[in-house]
Amino acid sequence: MYYGFPVFLASMESDLGASRTAITGAFTIGLAVAALAALPVGRWLDRRGPWALMTVGSCLGAVLMVAWSQVHGLLGLYVVWTLMGLVLAATLYEPAFGAVVRWFPTQNRDRALTTVTLAGALASTIFMPITAGLLAHGGWRQAMLALAVILAVLTIPLHAIVLRRHPPRFGGGGAAGASAKARAAARGPGAPLGVAARTPIFWALSIAFAIGNFSTAAVTLHLIPYMVAHGRPAATVAIAIGWMGAMQIPGRLLFVAVAGRFGALGVTMAVFLAQALGLVLVALAPGLPGGLLLVIAVLGAANGMATLARATTLAEVFGPAHYATISGAVALGANGARALGPVGASLLYIALGGYRPVFWSLAGALVVVGAIVAATGARGVAVEVTAPGG
Repeated sequence: MYYGFPVFLASMESDLGASRTAITGAFTIGLAVAALAALPVGRWLDRRGPWALMTVGSCLGAVLMVAWSQVHGLLGLYVVWTLMGLVLAATLYEPAFGAVVRWFPTQNRDRALTTVTLAGALASTIFMPITAGLLAHGGWRQAMLALAVILAVLTIPLHAIVLRRHPPRFGGGGAAGASAKARAAARGPGAPLGVAARTPIFWALSIAFAIGNFSTAAVTLHLIPYMVAHGRPAATVAIAIGWMGAMQIPGRLLFVAVAGRFGALGVTMAVFLAQALGLVLVALAPGLPGGLLLVIAVLGAANGMATLARATTLAEVFGPAHYATISGAVALGANGARALGPVGASLLYIALGGYRPVFWSLAGALVVVGAIVAATGARGVAVEVTAPGG
């Protein structure tokens, strides 16, 4: 659903007779809807679990991909992608993390989250070439229908049949009639959103993850024109950006190893500084020998760690009982920033007079929020944790 859009962009532009800006606007709206839906999705997950949400989301996703293949104008595309935003919120990282945190005990949770994110890191590596191959053989509409079939066959049975309605953390796969209090007790302790939102660390992390997502989106879209303006071939830069996804894998493996020793919050502080270093390298890349390779290695690994950091740190700081709701609240800002990143970076480019000041400014912002996270973490995380069943 997600990585097909950029592959189909040029074909849709030609077929629909619309500008690239107008077509990418549908994608931006979808991401914005997904961000706005993150909080209600989190509340649903905490109260009812992931089974119905992810099953219905997978079904609706397949239906919408069929509808997407049949659009013949901007109105249809915008309607499809407005609804697709709800599907993204119901099926991507946030609900998957919510299911994992509720399912696995603390000693196994980081390993389970890592498994999910390692597979997720391969999404673009696997599906962008598949999508491009389908596009070359039958056009974008036929390719979309093929992807809809793949999505339906692979995801609907997994969510509907394999994903249990009541994971062990609800009480050993408990009965459907179990009381809300009993289900809460099985989830373990945790701070509700209202309590978490009164702590400095909640806001420090929320702002930091938002700036990190904004920076990632800005670099992903604007790195090609920036490097091309400095004499690098567009095809070379595009290939390098593709490898940025693969570099997330060693970053996530490193995060797990270090977090197991020093704690997720401590490593998360360093992640923001690593992202800042990556942006500094972006600014300096045109004049550095092998600068583009350094950018891919550092920024790819840092971005990979950031995704895992958000899941593990929130679970570590605030506990599992209300994790999905708290994660949804943080994702509201983080995913909203990702949706605004491309256009926001363009506006900064105009205001600051070039790409290099944009990258330096974002690096500085990440250093500041990293320091704030470090300061709030150093003072101790005073979170009122509700006892099981309390």
